[in-house]
Amino acid sequence: MTTAAAGGPRTYQVRTYGCQMNVHDSERISGLLEQAGYVRAGEADDNPDVVVFNTCAVRENADNRLYGNLGHLRPVKDRHPGMQIAVGGCLAQKDRGDIVRKAPWVDVVFGTHNIGSLPVLLERARHNTAAEVEILEALDVFPSTLPTRRESTYAGWVSISVGCNNTCTFCIVPSLRGREKDRRPGDILSEVRALVDEGVLEVTLLGQNVNSYGVEFGDRYAFGKLLRACGEIDGLERVRFTSPHPKDFTDDVIAAMAETPNVCHSLHMPLQSGSDEVLRAMRRSYRSEKYLGIIEKVRAAMPDAAITTDIIVGFPGETEADFARTLDVVREARFSSAFTFQYSKRPGTPAATMDGQLPKQVVQERYERLIACVEEITWAENKRLVGETVEVLVAVGEGRKDERTGRMSGRARDGRLVHFATGSVEAGAIRPGDIVHTAITYAAPHHLNADGEPLSHRRTRAGDAAEAGRSPRTPGVLLGLPSVGAPAAVPAPTSGCAVAP
Repeated sequence: MTTAAAGGPRTYQVRTYGCQMNVHDSERISGLLEQAGYVRAGEADDNPDVVVFNTCAVRENADNRLYGNLGHLRPVKDRHPGMQIAVGGCLAQKDRGDIVRKAPWVDVVFGTHNIGSLPVLLERARHNTAAEVEILEALDVFPSTLPTRRESTYAGWVSISVGCNNTCTFCIVPSLRGREKDRRPGDILSEVRALVDEGVLEVTLLGQNVNSYGVEFGDRYAFGKLLRACGEIDGLERVRFTSPHPKDFTDDVIAAMAETPNVCHSLHMPLQSGSDEVLRAMRRSYRSEKYLGIIEKVRAAMPDAAITTDIIVGFPGETEADFARTLDVVREARFSSAFTFQYSKRPGTPAATMDGQLPKQVVQERYERLIACVEEITWAENKRLVGETVEVLVAVGEGRKDERTGRMSGRARDGRLVHFATGSVEAGAIRPGDIVHTAITYAAPHHLNADGEPLSHRRTRAGDAAEAGRSPRTPGVLLGLPSVGAPAAVPAPTSGCAVAP
């Protein structure tokens, strides 16, 4: 047991930046630390014994954000001898020893490939009273073999692969996460079943490019088969996935989505640009016609599908005509929402040295026009749902104004955010993880409101766990790949939820 100087268990806090992959990695970091005897610090605890930054390197301001936060922690650490600071994730993988040089009060730096080393590195740094920096170029163990402290009682991430084989000129992720490594379907399904056994209702299958899943064991239809297999798991009510890639998106996946009842009719399909010239410069191996063709097929099979996307504005060399084509594709695709970004130069990517880097004011002006176009469409699409009944999985933290408005919030099956009134239902009867059916009364560009009486409320095991303050914990799940080494015994899943500290 790791103990603090005062004799109690050492406390920890994990601060996460970036994508869903980082959020899931942080669940593993928490699971590892708790297995090593640490206890999560309370929300009001400003002085945990260990602070872990799980960083992102995708955006240009990632470095400034990290070093700003490290600077704020320095006086806190000076006042609390024995406090440790660890930096992991993509920025740590990229900057390596530079972090300790720029912030010598950091105790541990670890990369994307050796999350499992963190407890040992913390102990080594304490023993040696010196910073420990360990960055591996390839995975030492697959992340899914590590224990995980899940953040949600009702929804869970399940990695189906790590790494990426694409070479998009704007993206630094492949060099930080490595080439794609796929898990065996049986191991993925074992993890999903373990989560369902603990009351989880929804899983999101996670990968840098889920559509290329199966490349490592030679089955290009593996992802569609995996979706159908998830449909056979009793108690699993919702299946989502992110992120797909248009170049690998196949008709069998559309069929699996349409024909598997628990697979949600929501699709996040990154566009990045509507201009074929910009897509070519980005090294995105599809063109706008193919992209829109996929959208057309999805809507033909699932007319109620909600499609979201990613769009980058101001890529080097983007002309006004290129940008206008992006607006055209947005109008034709009718997205339910879009994650929009101003191009961010990342050292080490081909795009960073391309000719035609655009002035900030040009990028900003186009970005504002894109936002206006997207919001006009998303608002119109949401208005079409007024009067419709939706199924809502009640969530935590989705509605910032819930306490003031007296509403609760959650996600519809298509992924839209819904704020709903509880009506005459007894206070506290509806819990995170429960299922509510309600009628939409108002639409905004980014959310829906349901201000009438709930039409139905179903209590769930996930809601029971939330009410009791429990969160799912899953043991490591082996991937069964030769590169991992000799397989070890996998603990049998247990029913119920472990009690949180």
